[in-house]
Amino acid sequence: MNSNGKVDALFVRDGRNLAFTFILVSSLFLLWGVCNGMIDVMDKHFQEVLHLSKSQSAWVQFAHYLGYFLMSLPAGWLAIKLGYKGGIIAGLLIVAAGGFWFVPATHIAAFWAFLLGVCIIASGLTFLETVCNPYTTVLGGQRYAATRINLAQSCNGIGWIGGPIIGSIFFYSKDAAGNSTGSQTLYIPYMAVAFVVIVLAAVFFFASVPDIKTEDDYHLDDAEADKPGASHSIWKHPHFVLAVAAQFFYVAAQAGIFSFFINYMTSELPPIPASWSVSLANAAGHAGFLRDWMGGWFEADKAGALALSSKGASNLASLGLFCFLVGRFTGAGILKRYSAHKVVGIYGTVNVAMMLLVFLKLGWLSVACVFLSYFFMSIMFPTIFALGIFGLGARAKKASAFIVMAIMGGAILPKVMGYVADKFDMSRGFIVPMFCFAFVAFYGFQWPRFSKAESLHGVKAVGH
Repeated sequence: MNSNGKVDALFVRDGRNLAFTFILVSSLFLLWGVCNGMIDVMDKHFQEVLHLSKSQSAWVQFAHYLGYFLMSLPAGWLAIKLGYKGGIIAGLLIVAAGGFWFVPATHIAAFWAFLLGVCIIASGLTFLETVCNPYTTVLGGQRYAATRINLAQSCNGIGWIGGPIIGSIFFYSKDAAGNSTGSQTLYIPYMAVAFVVIVLAAVFFFASVPDIKTEDDYHLDDAEADKPGASHSIWKHPHFVLAVAAQFFYVAAQAGIFSFFINYMTSELPPIPASWSVSLANAAGHAGFLRDWMGGWFEADKAGALALSSKGASNLASLGLFCFLVGRFTGAGILKRYSAHKVVGIYGTVNVAMMLLVFLKLGWLSVACVFLSYFFMSIMFPTIFALGIFGLGARAKKASAFIVMAIMGGAILPKVMGYVADKFDMSRGFIVPMFCFAFVAFYGFQWPRFSKAESLHGVKAVGH
């Protein structure tokens, strides 16, 4: 029951069932999950083909998140002018343009050409994220805003699992002579994405996508807000301002871990027991599909021992993203029962511990902590988003643009993490996301003080 005496429902608002609209919008989360998943396994490809250092290969993330930074405010402005539907269609068309660009980029065969394609696609995804994240929070009762955005982001997690698998096929492919053909086939999945988004744009053009604004808990939209001392600006609300900072550091941590997952798994894994090699060979011999799928997963290192290859690590990244997806689904349920800010605080604290254990190089325990960090990262982006736009009314679209702009953290911090890894080793690089998660935990635990609300869904904000 909300403050107006209405019963809150997951997908019902003002008497309208918005479940179909939610499903349609959630399909876009799946789309950008695939795109982001492919980006996360691209770094190692360029390290090998172009002989780049870890810090240099992080230009892929820089180009990706630069697109978000440059287009977040224009996307927010356009969403206000055109509404949710117009913003979604505009974003899809830009993604299509970026996908088709990879065809000439393959012929140019230069690092900058691929980076440009990455940036264009990210620009289109910016429109989708700026519009869709806040839109999911209003497609039903306010009480379940954080639950809905986490459910939608679960679709993002499904796409993210598929992205590394696709990347392993097309980025790390080899010819009969064992030479890499990734640079020649890299355009194929992006061209497929371009065709898919054109179809989606047509579907959204004909679909019903109602324009709904968030609850105005701070009375920013009231006529009474014109009186002296009223708080018009979103920047006068610390729960929003610090959400921008928290999102910056969260995405920085996520981008760093995702980007260097392959580097970690190929360089920091403890020695693989010889018995594993025998077991895998026997399993592959009895299952042709397994042999075909796992072909090239392992290789001999310089000492002749069994080691994980880049292709194997790229596929293994999907296991980490499966942990991420499980975290999203379970998180949606947890957020229905517990305060969103407390969950963010607890998950952030756990990830600080996970990063410290990776930094300490404790063998297989550290490896397990990398996978566990995916689980505890899962709910952070959508929940920080929901906490940040809480109570901002019609200004939520503008606030959303700035929170999306904070994704720029993913462009900057991976280069720092790569620098630390180049200077020392990959395990030591995990000290960078550790500090990022510490800030996220601080924001979660302190959110009630910043927002002057007891929780995201239970109590109206008081005072200005």
